[in-house]
Amino acid sequence: MTTFPNAPRLVKGGIVLIAPDTGVVQRIIALQYNPDTLTRSLQIKGVSAEAGDRRETQRLIGPPVETIKLDAEIDATDQLEFPENNRSAVELGVFPHLAALEAIVYPSSEQIQNNDSLARSGALEIAPMESLLTLFIWSKQRVVPVLFTEFSITEEAFDTALNPIRARVSLGMRVLSVNDLPFSHRGNSLFMAYHQQKERMAAQHPGGTLQMLGITRI
Repeated sequence: MTTFPNAPRLVKGGIVLIAPDTGVVQRIIALQYNPDTLTRSLQIKGVSAEAGDRRETQRLIGPPVETIKLDAEIDATDQLEFPENNRSAVELGVFPHLAALEAIVYPSSEQIQNNDSLARSGALEIAPMESLLTLFIWSKQRVVPVLFTEFSITEEAFDTALNPIRARVSLGMRVLSVNDLPFSHRGNSLFMAYHQQKERMAAQHPGGTLQMLGITRI
């Protein structure tokens, strides 16, 4: 794929996995093509008047529950045009890219085997190990810890060995906030930085006047 020499550098969205205790980056998964649309929804965390006290209706009990949805396209067609430089695409198509995303929602095989060994040894309670912290990055203004809630893959084309060479991945994520993580958790500090970034950007909004709304006073 060719680009114009003076074209601006394109920033890609993607997923980063880090160790929650040390913050060391374990894996980076850049989206091959940035989606044309990204859908976000905010479920407000407020006190309902139905709770009994109308004086509480304007109170917020925490950050809203934010969910993010997007469709990402993965295509090996360009790489297959130059097989000498893209052996992985020739031999496996987009399998590696899909597997890297799918592995996020699987416990590691080592964890499964260790838990089986503990069960066989008579352990009464097996605490699940903490997984890597998943970050969704969509520009430097949006670096948020997330939990995958929806994940579907549509494989749309295959090579002669039935390796997928084009696929569409639909992802649904819930942003992890102070409602979900201990305050000392690394993910919580990342969420707070995201929250504070929103406040800084909101402060840059020029605002309006009552006259713009057709009134002179309230």
